[in-house]
This record gives sequence, structure tokens and C-alpha cells, in this order.
Amino acid sequence: MISASDLSAKFALDVTSVEALKREARNDPDKALRSAASQFEALLLQMMLKAMREAADSGASIDSQDGKLYKSMLDQQLSIALAKRGIGLAEPMVRQLSRGESAQAPEQAEPSAATPMEPFVPARTAPAIPVPSVPAVGIPSIAPQSTAPTDLPGIARGFVARLWPHALEAGRATGIAPHFILGQAALESGWGRGEIRMADGGASHNLFNIKAGGGWQGAVADVATTEYVNGAPVKSVERFRAYGSYAEAFKDYANLIANNPRYAQVLNERADPAAFARALQQAGYATDPSYAEKLTRVITSTLMRTGLGG
Repeated sequence: MISASDLSAKFALDVTSVEALKREARNDPDKALRSAASQFEALLLQMMLKAMREAADSGASIDSQDGKLYKSMLDQQLSIALAKRGIGLAEPMVRQLSRGESAQAPEQAEPSAATPMEPFVPARTAPAIPVPSVPAVGIPSIAPQSTAPTDLPGIARGFVARLWPHALEAGRATGIAPHFILGQAALESGWGRGEIRMADGGASHNLFNIKAGGGWQGAVADVATTEYVNGAPVKSVERFRAYGSYAEAFKDYANLIANNPRYAQVLNERADPAAFARALQQAGYATDPSYAEKLTRVITSTLMRTGLGG
């Protein structure tokens, strides 16, 4: 059962988003109210999923390091996807809180220059995989066997076989080992099963979770994701780049790594997977404090060796 103290503690970790909500309230009070309600709903859902996963895993049969890593990645995508769909609390909260809003005059928006978004990834995490339907009462049910595929080697082999030619091209452009690049794509997308989806459900082909900055002229996908602020996870909706093919996605990734000065050190760490992963994290590719460790584990995992035919 989720206690009020647990809920308060989780919100205490999210205080860094208060200023952003205040700025949004000045510009668009209705949007700010909906954002606050959505964050509350996502936070509550995350806590429920965590509690149910702990209970479900007590009898889990997959206990290898690779299995645990894959399940962790998949569970994270499930949490994000369910949060995006919502559990029916946000809208009633908005309606209830809006009743007293008409008596208050909104603050004048302060003029400010638009801040360009960074064209790279937040923590981890790739959004939106297909998920089971949420019951009407709003509590998702998770069976121990429903979220962990049994054919992990087959998934890895299919992922590598499909994307190896594109990883080779990106490797030639950057000098980075192709399986390092594939490892990053696998971590960001859950071996392809958590790839960012467009609003109509179509593929974005964005396996690296590269954001759509102010200069991006292509298609975009708006997706619920997780940022880490001072080590604490914060839910937000971000705009990600969308491509016409995986070839375009790998080419864009190679261009980002090879031509952005902040990744210069990454290009100097082409032989050791751990050094490569640390350089990416230190350059700010992701905000997840465990990103380097996770990426190293994926690159050196049995699943990756299996995918490569080893």
C-alpha cells in the first residue's frame, strides 16, 4: 500500500520542477495545471508499478545478470508508456482545481528569449512500447511472465542483424566500434522494443533518443520520458527527432558525435567500452547517474555477444 509519507517523499525529490511550472503558469495557466496533474498521476503510477514488480519478481525464473538488465530496461519502458496513457486521475483533478481558477486573475507572462533545447538524450530511457490495457479502476495488472520475453538471444540476434550495416557506416564516420554504437542503441531502445513511436503509432526510427532542438527541421515525436535532476527522476514530455529510416537515424547519431565539440573525448575512447561509456556520460549525453554503468553492461553482455554471433 502507498502511504502519504511515501508520496510526500517522492514529491520532495521533484521540487526542481516547481520553477518551471511557475513559469508555465504565467504563460499558460491551463497548461500548467494539466502538467501538474499529469506529474502527480505519473508519480503515483510509478510507485504502484515498483511495488507490483517487487511482489511479482519474488518468484521470477530469470535471475542471470543479462536477464535482470533486460527486465529492468523493459520495466522502465512499461512505466513510461503507462504514464503517457494515464490512469484517469489527471482529468478529474484538472476539473476540480479549475473550479476556483476563474476567481483569480492570471499573472502577466514575462517576456523572455526562447531557450534552445539541447540536441541530445536525457537519461535513459526510451519511451512507449506496446502495453496491456489498463483496467477501468486504473490499476494495471502485471504478470511475472508478461513483460520479460523468453527468447532474449533471438531478440538480440534480430536487432543486431537488422542494424549492423548502419552501425558499420556510423563506425566508419566516427571511428567508434560498431558494437559500441549498437550497444547504445540497445540500451536506449530496449533492444528495439521500446523505440519512440509517433502519435499515430508509426516508427520514429530514433533508437538513440536524440531530442529535437530548436534547429531541427524534421518530424518530431512528443513523448513522456524521465529526466534526472540532481540525481532524482523527474517526469516530463519532450520532443524527439523522427527519421524516415534507421539509416538516417544512425547517420544523424554519427554526425552528432563526430561534429559536436563536447563529444571530442568520446572519439578518443574507441577501444575500451567502459571508457567510451564514461566519456558519453561526462559529455552530458544522458542525465541518468548510472548511464555509463548500464551502457558498459549492455556492450559487454552475453546478449550482445550472442547477437554478434559469438
